[in-house]
Amino acid sequence: MRSIVKSLILWFFFLASSGALNAQVLEDLSDGWENRPTGSWFKSNDQISQLVDLSTFPQSNLYLEVPSGTVVFAGEKLWFFAESDTLLLRQVASIAEELDEKELKLTLFKEGIQPKQANIAKILGQQLVESKAPVVAQEVKQRSQNRQEIRDFFTLAMIAILLLMAVYKLAYPYIFGLMLQPRGLLSDEDFSDMGSMQKFFSLDVVFYVFIVNLFLSLLTLMSLSFFRPDLIEMIRERVAVSLIVIWLLGGIGFLMLTIVKFLGIRLIAFLFDLARVEYAHFFYLLRLIVWSGMLVLMVMSYYLFNSFYSMDRVITTLLTGFFWFYLVGVFILFVMMMNRLSFKKYHLFTYLCIAELVPFLVFAKWILGLGQF
Repeated sequence: MRSIVKSLILWFFFLASSGALNAQVLEDLSDGWENRPTGSWFKSNDQISQLVDLSTFPQSNLYLEVPSGTVVFAGEKLWFFAESDTLLLRQVASIAEELDEKELKLTLFKEGIQPKQANIAKILGQQLVESKAPVVAQEVKQRSQNRQEIRDFFTLAMIAILLLMAVYKLAYPYIFGLMLQPRGLLSDEDFSDMGSMQKFFSLDVVFYVFIVNLFLSLLTLMSLSFFRPDLIEMIRERVAVSLIVIWLLGGIGFLMLTIVKFLGIRLIAFLFDLARVEYAHFFYLLRLIVWSGMLVLMVMSYYLFNSFYSMDRVITTLLTGFFWFYLVGVFILFVMMMNRLSFKKYHLFTYLCIAELVPFLVFAKWILGLGQF
């Protein structure tokens, strides 16, 4: 009987020791985080970081718990994005081989993140008994964005656009002032004073429209860089071009679409017997796009250099604001046309639906589908 009891006791201690080995912590690194809650123009806010020595305990597993919405960088490389509370469990040797480094500079970005929210350790076994992470990620979503490359591209593109605007202001000061005056967004002067803008295919107008389309191309490319980086990489691999070349080609493509848009407005205005209204209609919406686009790019530039990790959320908010701002602009255009034109309201409403609202909503739905693909 004593031998049986002794065997049971030994078996109990064996199981306990096995569980302890499975959860044995070789090195707890959770207290090594450096908290950086504030930042300057070129430093990201709300980040914690520390150096992890990959040369010690190479056969152990690196255990890392991060809260949802955290972007994790390995040095300057965007390692992965935690869409939900995530537990990363990787062998230290495999991480060192993947990154080709003996020391890992680990940086976590999240608004308001605190060191106590991120547990990190080198362990033996496959899991910690007291882990509180609700989601265990076996394969973490890898992302290949290069922060510096995107920032450099955005800076060069903005400098190029500003230089083109300066050249345009010197060459065509009157048109430049006419198209950028903010009061034009709430004024119906375009319907009575558009004599200088009655030739769409003149050099001054086409040049201005091209600059505006460079704005749109930059906004589109920046959005795709965060929502569809795979699409950007596929284009770059197939045609072997830089982001600058893609941006310029996008500006030319948007210019072609803008010409088609103007011709469509002109045709619909002709069918509704609205003589010359297509010019006021088109250039009002162009002014609307210019001001909203400049505001979007200003906000985007701030977050790009200060809170890169939150660009996905910021771009989503900005595009939503742009969508509603454009719809409000179309409504204001409808009110202006009612005040200036002797047409029945339902005729004008039908005209704007066919010429503006339907194409815009179809395009917006296509953009949303592209981002969710």
